[in-house]
Amino acid sequence: MGKELTEYSEMEERILRAALKVVNECTISGTRMHLIADRADMVQSNVHYYYKTKNDLLIALQAYVENEFYRVRLNDRKKAGDDLKDQLDVFFRQKKAMLGKRREFDFAELDFIVQTRINRVIREYFQENFTNWRDEIREIIIRYCPGMPDEDREIIPYLVVSLLEGASIQFTIDPRDFDVDAYMDAAERMVLDRISAVSGK
Repeated sequence: MGKELTEYSEMEERILRAALKVVNECTISGTRMHLIADRADMVQSNVHYYYKTKNDLLIALQAYVENEFYRVRLNDRKKAGDDLKDQLDVFFRQKKAMLGKRREFDFAELDFIVQTRINRVIREYFQENFTNWRDEIREIIIRYCPGMPDEDREIIPYLVVSLLEGASIQFTIDPRDFDVDAYMDAAERMVLDRISAVSGK
């Protein structure tokens, strides 16, 4: 957990929260600086003072969203029990919480994933964040299952991230039919069963 949390000024937070709402309402492609300024209840020149272009603001928003994911996860990991199940459970509980009460963060992240096809900076930022995410999971595995074979220790973090991001996609497409709790319980059991099979834990 070596990544640093970013602190935001009151004005930055106000603009980024407004941008998050606009992205959720209009998608990234439909987002305009004047809409963000309106939502933040400020003149557009104030938004441009902090973020010169829409692309600058979107990159800042992506960092803000990822920072929030990390902040929640870091706090939950500090409170979790000192064992494999409790530490891994944090990742699955976080996704449940984001799909429940904080879904605007999760929906924005999905929209940013689409942007990785055309925006190199956003793609590189995602690569870095997904690497950090997998590294967190790998550190847990190394700590609690030191004898796990290298190939399993490397692939399981990819599996966890795919299961969590797959939940976001399915929930976005059909939130009424997708049972988040049942999915997360099954996904976590699957991962723990795999870890147990290859490490004897």
